[in-house]
Amino acid sequence: MQRNFILTDIMKTGPHQQLEQFVNLHSIADQTFDMTGEYFTLHDFDLDSYDRKFAILDCRKVNRSFEKNKEYSIELNRRCDLLHSQGFNFIKATPWESLENVNAETQYPDINLEHIKWTGGVSWFWFYMYIKHKDSEFNFTHDHNGSYWHKKKDFLYLNKTVRNHRIKLYDKLLEHGVLDNSIHTFHSHPHNERVLPSRYELPWAQEYALREGHWDQDIFELPYNDTVCSLVSETNDNDYEVFMTEKIWKPIIAKHVFVVHGNYLYLQKLREIGFKTFGNYFDESYDLEKDSDERIHKLVDLCKDLKAKCSQGSVVESGNKKWQDIYLQTQALRKHNYDTFFNEAKLSAQINKTLELFLEFADSRQVSS
Repeated sequence: MQRNFILTDIMKTGPHQQLEQFVNLHSIADQTFDMTGEYFTLHDFDLDSYDRKFAILDCRKVNRSFEKNKEYSIELNRRCDLLHSQGFNFIKATPWESLENVNAETQYPDINLEHIKWTGGVSWFWFYMYIKHKDSEFNFTHDHNGSYWHKKKDFLYLNKTVRNHRIKLYDKLLEHGVLDNSIHTFHSHPHNERVLPSRYELPWAQEYALREGHWDQDIFELPYNDTVCSLVSETNDNDYEVFMTEKIWKPIIAKHVFVVHGNYLYLQKLREIGFKTFGNYFDESYDLEKDSDERIHKLVDLCKDLKAKCSQGSVVESGNKKWQDIYLQTQALRKHNYDTFFNEAKLSAQINKTLELFLEFADSRQVSS
């Protein structure tokens, strides 16, 4: 059994309790982790008794507010120098961000020491949404009542932060009339800004708007109950990582059919970690398209085809029956995804992979020194 120690926040500027919750969900058989988020309690631990020691530096964007504070910089460097002399390995933590987003700009605070980056990957938001919703009770209704198909809208397609790949797909979908009967938003779009209709807002959204808070991860049943398919607008669309956020976990929790505008091989990664997708019911070949523009082209064609299956009306005949059939035929698939999401052992296996990267980093440094 190997023992590891983690100082989960060198400067105590971030939510170190969440990082500790994440680590505590691991299931690595031969490793233990002792942790503290308080630098000034290090004297309570026999640091020489650990096989590895880690120090985590909170590098969220909000910390740029400290950039001009000389006292912060002096104290950060003092602590890092002392920790380095005691054999600590450094982790710069931004698990709420993708590798692409982190690499796009200089992180703050910066340290002139060898370190490993902690970005979101597939495990962070799975963990975050699992903790947030494992005891939640929802009322999602996707079944049909006799010959009446109760869903009123086609797609649920929510965009917030402006990103080039989002603008490209959104504009093309508008151009082809795909979103004419959908719940769709795009905050701060340069030409087509659109906000969520008030009836589909979380009941407490206005309260949250008046104060800081992460409510993007909250879930309101009505938009999912009224729509046929989630068009998930992920953070990035690059071809070298897969970053999964709350945007995919929400429709999975809602047992909703989904299409994803995200990274190359995003759906393949979902399947690798135990989830199922809808390739037996509609064309998912967009996931295999490495070129991001061509992926958008395929997504537009797919959404046009799916919209044709969403023609509205109260009678089972025509296009509606196709979506009723899809929902009936995918009951087991959608329940499987829901159960997999809330399977702590499955989540733990992904958390292990993140922690194993840290362990490998520390071991490689020991060998090189």
